[in-house]
This record gives sequence, structure tokens and C-alpha cells, in this order.
Amino acid sequence: MVMVTKVPSRPLPRRPRRAARLLLAAGLTTASLATLPATTAAAEDDKSGGTTLTVAVSQSIDSLSPFLAQKLTSTSIHRLAYEYLTNYDAKDARTVPAFATEWSASADKLTWTYKIREDSTWSDGKPATAEDAAWTFNKMMTDPNAATANGSFTANFAQVTAPDPRTLVIRLKKPQATMTALDVPIVPKHVWEKVGDFSKFNNDQQFPIVGNGPFVITDFKVDQYIKLKPNKSFWRGAPKFDELVFKYYKDGDAAVAALQKGEVSFVPNLTPAQAAALKTQKDIKVNDAPGRRFYALATNPGARAQNGRTFGNGHPALLDPAVRKALFLSVDRATLVDKVFQGHAVEGEGYIPPRFGSYFWKPEDAQRRGYDPAAAAKALDDAGYRKNGEGKRLGKDGRPLAFRILCHATDPNDKAVGKYLQEWWGGLGIGLTVECLDSVSDPWVKGDYDLAFDGWSVNPDPDYVLSIHTCGTLPATPKDTGATDNFICDKEFDTLYAQQAVEYDTAKRADLVKRMQSRLYDTGYMNVMAYPNALEAYRTDQIASITTMPEAAGNLWGQDGYWSWWSAVPAASASGSEEGSGSSSTGILIGVGAAVVVVAGGLVLLRTRRRATADDRE
Repeated sequence: MVMVTKVPSRPLPRRPRRAARLLLAAGLTTASLATLPATTAAAEDDKSGGTTLTVAVSQSIDSLSPFLAQKLTSTSIHRLAYEYLTNYDAKDARTVPAFATEWSASADKLTWTYKIREDSTWSDGKPATAEDAAWTFNKMMTDPNAATANGSFTANFAQVTAPDPRTLVIRLKKPQATMTALDVPIVPKHVWEKVGDFSKFNNDQQFPIVGNGPFVITDFKVDQYIKLKPNKSFWRGAPKFDELVFKYYKDGDAAVAALQKGEVSFVPNLTPAQAAALKTQKDIKVNDAPGRRFYALATNPGARAQNGRTFGNGHPALLDPAVRKALFLSVDRATLVDKVFQGHAVEGEGYIPPRFGSYFWKPEDAQRRGYDPAAAAKALDDAGYRKNGEGKRLGKDGRPLAFRILCHATDPNDKAVGKYLQEWWGGLGIGLTVECLDSVSDPWVKGDYDLAFDGWSVNPDPDYVLSIHTCGTLPATPKDTGATDNFICDKEFDTLYAQQAVEYDTAKRADLVKRMQSRLYDTGYMNVMAYPNALEAYRTDQIASITTMPEAAGNLWGQDGYWSWWSAVPAASASGSEEGSGSSSTGILIGVGAAVVVVAGGLVLLRTRRRATADDRE
């Protein structure tokens, strides 16, 4: 065996990572709270005198089952409740130990051996062992329903065994570059082996939910809240807040108002106007940092299943590359960054945000499809889409071209961009109806859309967000659900994906990933319009310190790990001794006087739909 990586298992210092995707939770809602000072409304929510950290979120939980969950809020919660084999360091996103303390690969890279830590226990007191990890992966390998959310990670696994409680062995069919970035929650075998139908079990009926992460899920109400308590036996040390609550807000302004009153501790996904207003507020700090998400326009390429059957009602004109090119050329990204995001974003180009420098790609001048209405009109004219006497562009069937675009009702950016698209595409003679829904999942999964506002939070290893555009993620039949984001199935893209998946040379793999982005760009199915900043705010009189990711100019919501909420120190305890907290002056100061994080989600709807049935992941 050739040792590939060995990282010390000592706890990392606690200093003041997907989640596009904070958690939904409920919390402070009684009228009496409004009479409390802003400093104490959230901090003193716990009747026992404990502290509660409340986070406002706008995205619903799709499932509390790690085998089904794909939305950012859900996957973020699972990062708090379950350990993964490895984690990403908060400082620079390098791989660090988690459930596994060290790992090695055979010379041919087909066998990977992980040493499982001895100091991890499930919240019900039972030991967490390699057998739990082996069972988790084997279940995903043998039950398609258990592979709904993360099946791309195990599709290449040939065999997974646990020869002893502290050793996990994974044998591969071919080399796999993601073996130190398997973003799969490990679940307790003694609990999950009793589950019958994994396609229907959402893990939301019995509490507390058994896990081995830094927090334990204790309660959940759909579109109201999710509550968590510290896992006192967590090997890295228990969180400092007594409760974490993710509270759901459909209206972003209501979430901001709750922050101002001290009813919540943290609000993500602010609009520029909200951020500007909050910057002047006492005891509130706005964090504006480069994000890990992209904001895109997805085109329905003709929904189809792996058995060859098509479904949905996508517009046939969008199957024509000339039409997709014309729409691409009629989007002014600079205006969107300036007017909609008001400078709190970067113009979009490639699929991977610039934050991930080694994988970031941008088109060459000859390839770039910048804003050019004249070129767009010519492309349509040349392809036979002419205007009639009323100035309306006609399709091949002689009818005026008019498209529909799915819009998230809780996302003001979608609505604002939709108005610009109506203006720009109207100039081409193309009609556009903006259909804003509380949940876009149902029509999206059914293929009942023409275009849609789309977006994903990207992980340090981009394999997952690339995999969702491969043919293998299409649903098996029209009645099934798949991990596909947008029903894209392109053989050239698939070939490149297969090549990068087995490439261990980092430079060569990065080049393949860039070629994949170039191909996706040329198809016109994904028009990445912007890379939004992480625009979020918190109360400094409730949270004394908290860790951003990356440590320098990083975000708090939607991290690739549990660092923000695990590291958060209540303002009340900060005034006394912080011995053992490990908080750092490099962390962001936040005011949260309670251990319950209530995620108020009336802000921008996080754009990751559940892939198999809706999208996101972080």
C-alpha cells in the first residue's frame, strides 16, 4: 500500500462551509418577545437560561433523510448532524480528518483504506464504527432509492467492507479522483437498517434524530423551523450555544425586521437594499464576501428518461442551437451585476465561480457570447425565425415565439432579472412570461418549463455539480426521479466527465474540468449570468465570534462544513472566560444570545433545487 494522505486527528482550534445551502427552523414567535430588548429577545429564548442561535432561512427542507436531501438547507443541516469521512478546513478548504483520521491508496489507486476514529459515538451512546460507513455506502450501491442524493459518489464502487471497527476498505472499478472528498453523511446502521422504503422515508417523525455530528436534530415543523441541540459527546468539542434554530421566513423583509428586533441572530441572502439599510443599524454587522454559487439561466433541452421516452412540455424551438445562442447574446450581464446585484456580484461566464481558482474558466474572446442584440437578431434571421408585420418573431410553425421561465417567488433577484429579460428578448420579438412559484420543484421535475432561474453552491471538489449534467443522472423512466439538474445529456460532456473522474494529476484534471465548462457554455443550455456575493448579516450583541469559510473574506451561510455554527460563541459568555472556546480574532463577530439558530428564509430563495426531485446541494 502506498500512503497517500495522513493527517493528524487532533482537534482544530476553534476560531471567531454547501449552505448556496442556513437551516429552516422555528423559534421566537410570541408577541412577548417584541417587548424584550433587541439584545435579549433571541439570546434568552431558552427558558432554562441557555443561549439560542437563530438563523432565518427561506428555502424549505426537502427531506431530513441524507439519502434524499439535496436542497442547500437540508444538506447544511446534515453537515451538522452527521460526520462525513473527511471535512474541508475552514481556513483554505484543504481536506482534513472527520470520521476518518487518515487514508491511503494502493499503487493502482483501486483500493482505498480509511482509519476510522475511536472517539466518535452516536448521540444515543452507541459507538460509531467503520461498519456504519460500510453499511451506508453498501446501501447506496444496492438500493437505487438510497442513491437518490449522492449516488454519483458510489457509482464506481466495486466493494466496501469493514474488516474491523476502525478500518474501512473501498475497492473501486476504476480510479476515482474524489476519494478524499466523498460528501456523503455516514448514518448509524442500527437505526437505518430498520427502514423499509428509502424513497418515502424522510426521517422526520421521531426525535431526537440519532447522529454523530456536532449537533443533534431535536424537532422539525415543515416550513416553520428545525431545532438542534449540541452533541455533548462530539469528538471535536461541543458547540457553545445551547440550541440552534433554523426558522423559516417566506418574506425576506420580515426576516430582516426580525433581525432588527433581535428575534433572529443571522439572516443570509440579503438584497443590496437590505444590506445597505442594515449597515447603519446598531449591533448589526453585514458580511459581504465572494460567494461559492453561480446564478444561471437553465434551458429545457427536452426532458427525457434513460429509457428514451420524452416528457414535459418544453418549447421545441429551444432545441435549436440558434435560438439558444440568440437568447444567450441578449443577456447583458454587466447590467444585471450593476442594477440587480448593485455591484455585489461578479459577471458570470464559466460554470465554476472564480473563488475556486484552479477550476475557474472563462471563454476566449472568439468564443465569448457577450451582449450583442444585433448579432442575436441575425442568428434568428439566418435560422429562419423572421418577424411578422407586428414585430413578433415567428417560430417554424408560423406562431409567435413566446417562452415561459420558472421564477422563485421568494427571490427578488429572479423577478428583477425577469423584467430585464422581457425587455431584451422583447426587442428580438420574443415574448416571455415569468412564472413565479413558491416551489419550482414540481414543474421542473416534470419537465413542464421552457427556461428556469437556476443556481448551485459549488464544493471545493466540483465533481458533484458536474455530474448532475451527465446522461447517467437522467431519471430511469418518466415516472422516476433522477439526480439530473436540467435534463442535459451530451456525449462530449459525458466523455470529459469520465476522464476527469479518474485523473489524479491536479493540473490535468483542472484542464478537463475547464473543457467541460467550455462545452457546457457552447451548448447554450446553461447561461451563467453572475456569481453573487455572500451577502448576510448578524447581531453582534448575540454572537461574540464565529468562523467564516474561507477564513479570509469568507461566508457564514452555506459552508462546506459545520464551522460557522459549531464555532459560534455567545456574546454573554464572551464577556467572561472563553477558555476552551478557541475563538480567534480573525473570526467574524456576531451577536447571538442563544444556542438555537433560527434560519429566517424570507430572503432570496436559495437556488439549489432538489436534484432528484428538486435541486440543491450545496
